[in-house]
Amino acid sequence: MTEKRQITQLKYKAQYKPNQLFYGHGQIAVITGWTLKDSVKKHLYDDEYAVIGQLYSPTRGINYLVRNLLANPHVRYLVVLDATKEDRNSGACQCLVDFFEHGFEEGKCDTGRVCWKIKSRIDGYVDKEVKADHLNLLRASVECSRVENISDAVSLVRFYNQKAHLEPWGSPIEDIEMLTVLPNILPGQRYGHRVEGKTIAEAWVKIIHLIKTTGTIRPTVHDGKWQELINLMAIVTDEYSGDPPTFYFPEPNYLPIDSNFLQEYISQIKDDVNIESPQEGVKYTYGQRLHSHFGVNQVAQVIDKLIADIDSARAVMSLWDVTKDNNNNPPCLNHIWVRVVAQELSLTATFRSNDMFSAWPANAMGLRALQRFICDTINQRTKYQLAMGPLITISQSAHIYDDCWESAERVIESQYKNICKQRNYADPVGSFVIYLEGSNIIVEHMTAGSGEIVGCYTGKIAKQIYQQIAADCPGLDVEHAMYLGTELQKAELALSKQEYFIYEQDKPLKNINNES
Repeated sequence: MTEKRQITQLKYKAQYKPNQLFYGHGQIAVITGWTLKDSVKKHLYDDEYAVIGQLYSPTRGINYLVRNLLANPHVRYLVVLDATKEDRNSGACQCLVDFFEHGFEEGKCDTGRVCWKIKSRIDGYVDKEVKADHLNLLRASVECSRVENISDAVSLVRFYNQKAHLEPWGSPIEDIEMLTVLPNILPGQRYGHRVEGKTIAEAWVKIIHLIKTTGTIRPTVHDGKWQELINLMAIVTDEYSGDPPTFYFPEPNYLPIDSNFLQEYISQIKDDVNIESPQEGVKYTYGQRLHSHFGVNQVAQVIDKLIADIDSARAVMSLWDVTKDNNNNPPCLNHIWVRVVAQELSLTATFRSNDMFSAWPANAMGLRALQRFICDTINQRTKYQLAMGPLITISQSAHIYDDCWESAERVIESQYKNICKQRNYADPVGSFVIYLEGSNIIVEHMTAGSGEIVGCYTGKIAKQIYQQIAADCPGLDVEHAMYLGTELQKAELALSKQEYFIYEQDKPLKNINNES
């Protein structure tokens, strides 16, 4: 009993992410990975542990965790719960264990900065500002063990608590320099944004660029900051539309998801996961919310609705539970709407909150697979031969967390220019033919594809004409609009100096004297 009272006097002081942790008075730190930390805490008394926290990412989370442990030398045991599919995909728990078992070496992190690289098959980093001697002292002083379920984690904590109290391994090591990345933000719209790409990879790079360029920095409830856009609509047009359907992964793969984990993640949206064999500490999945949470299979319901009325606008699925979700770990994905237009089946998904850097590509792939399943099922059961229309995601809070800012900048630097070079110059608004006739500039507006003339503009001043076009065509592509301004200014100059110049669209002005 004397030993127990001595342990209860200990106090853990977090240097980083303090509001994300549960605090006790013992000598044991419990890392729960993707398992909800509450599900471990409820089995323990406060004097049995020092701290309980989750670890999602090896590339960012371990750096914070190690710094916190260095500041709390009374922690002498580390219990790592590596229990879920998400843990196996992220590799964070295994990488942490590898840090204690195998050590680290000088290397470069995923942003190209020199760091301490953990000796593991999984990429994990610690800032070079943390001294190597301190890291090795930590490794030698803390006993680290990995377990695969909550029961074993609790048993191991109890086992360690039966041992004699250990003195702190040294003095707290605090206030280690931390690199801060400050975004360079340009003016932009506060609400309502649009991005389009043929593939999820293309759209993702554009999303990251748009947020990092014009997003507003705001505090989060998770002891940090994020850069955010409000109501970002992302449209993916071609992904997973082939036969057989496949997802595009760039080479080398710069997406935060790989094909090995993809099928598991898709199953969490398409299928009724965690109902037949629920796992303690694992939150709902989107698939469970769609298939059984409300006592109805909403996916089957939507399919039946469209088969009965292919033009229905009521093919809706909801994931928000008004009886629970205002207080308890609410889903980020809230609403799905499926619509058939011109023999194409589109799917629109609304997220109240969306981590666009780490989560959106997986979200989009899972939703695209669900969209394909709905489309194929309708085709198999009816005479309709529906094509895959676009996937649209509406992210009401589209954000990038501050610990991903450096990685996001790296993606933009390496990929954005290439993405822009591959852009499709076809504007859904249509095309414009510009020519001079008599003393006027004539602009004919034609539909995309068929080339039907749907509008005609006449005038002598470029500004007057492009203002009329902008008013009539508010959805005009930005680059197309800039092109029209350039061409109309050339046409105005040629019109005012017809004795010197000949105007032809998409060509430099011709000097009449040089021509002759």
